[in-house]
Amino acid sequence: MSDTGSSHPRMFDDDDPVLARVRELALALPEADVKVSHGRPAFFTRRVFAYYGGTERSDDDRGRHDQAIIIRADPDDEPALRQDPRFWVPAYLGPSGWLGFDVAEHSDWTEVAELLDASYRVTATPRQVRLLDER
Repeated sequence: MSDTGSSHPRMFDDDDPVLARVRELALALPEADVKVSHGRPAFFTRRVFAYYGGTERSDDDRGRHDQAIIIRADPDDEPALRQDPRFWVPAYLGPSGWLGFDVAEHSDWTEVAELLDASYRVTATPRQVRLLDER
């Protein structure tokens, strides 16, 4: 995993089995890659479509979520996801439509894959979406 040279401390463990599963799902998407951004894995094509781990936006507590995905919600699904208590608003990215979702080894990996797919579609180029749809 390449580091973008940021001065942020590394906030993940490469041996984390949850990260390994998220990495497998995210990198299966067309032309996806991963880099370290702000101390966390960032999955991207031309733009980032998911981060692994983040911090919750809150007025009184900025709790860390080290085993989570931060994704861009499909605009049609975003209002419902924001009502789902399993989703949380990440610091800094929340106002731009990003949501956090905690993951664990016992997670519903089909749901995680669907969230990554939706976020990819929001951020990918039309050509990349076509590549995904042609699978």
